Amino acid sequence: MKLTETPILPRFGAEISGIDLRQLLTDEARAAIVDAMNRWGVCVFRDTGLDNAGHIAFSRNLGHLETAPVVKDRPRRHPDHAEIFDASNLTPAGEILVDNNMVLHKKGDRLWHTDSSFMEKRSAYSLLLAYETPAEGGQTFFADMRSAYEDLPDDVRHKVDTMEAEHSLWWSRLLAGFPITEEEVDARPKARQPMAMPQPATGRTAIYIGSHALDVVGLPRKEGLELIEYLIDFATQPQYVFGVTWQPGDLAIWDNLTTMHRGGDFDIFNERRDMRRTTVREGAPPEAADDPFTDYFVKSTAPA
Repeated sequence: MKLTETPILPRFGAEISGIDLRQLLTDEARAAIVDAMNRWGVCVFRDTGLDNAGHIAFSRNLGHLETAPVVKDRPRRHPDHAEIFDASNLTPAGEILVDNNMVLHKKGDRLWHTDSSFMEKRSAYSLLLAYETPAEGGQTFFADMRSAYEDLPDDVRHKVDTMEAEHSLWWSRLLAGFPITEEEVDARPKARQPMAMPQPATGRTAIYIGSHALDVVGLPRKEGLELIEYLIDFATQPQYVFGVTWQPGDLAIWDNLTTMHRGGDFDIFNERRDMRRTTVREGAPPEAADDPFTDYFVKSTAPA
């Protein structure tokens, strides 16, 4: 099967057409999408016509889907579709969110990050579907971590190749202004990840870092944060970055192991932005049902 691929940057990101994502995929169509993902890192499909059920059904072609966490006093927005992660500024009742703590929590998504790097079981693909979009702003921006890795100074690339970083969701939330202390962040779960992520399918390597990262193993925190900040700044130079301007029905798939992304600003208290995400876990499906995101939040809120 031949997809139509329109590059966004010369080596990163493409708009894809020539396929109806609502239809059952053939093995050939699935392989063509995976091949496009390996080549571009981010694939954008316009006006898909997908709903929650179709979004989930299509996503299952790419691997095992995580389920959204069950968090105390915060019901899921889509309880009948546990695989849908809410990426909106809306309450479960569909009203614009005004709770200050939740607003600050979600503000962390506007920092450069890679989804779920704070989890030991990493996310491979994220698939974000637009339902409602603001009149202005609200884009999603992507950074090419493979090309950035290839352009690093040799001494920095050597560090990236040989070092690991510890990641915490709560660190990015602290950076965004959420009311949590550094000591509280340190008491909550972290995941240790390599700073370089080889991609066997292409032979390329990506920097694996983002605003969830708070420590470089073996370095004092201040020195590690300086290296993390340097890498984020380096990888988000204009030649590595593009933004997606959304219309309802648009779907973007990105490879979390080779990209970073962030949400763009918009008038969060007066404009609705309803975005919904499925998340494909890296590697083989689990042998038994599990719920690592709920476990993560339980451990994050458990008394010390």
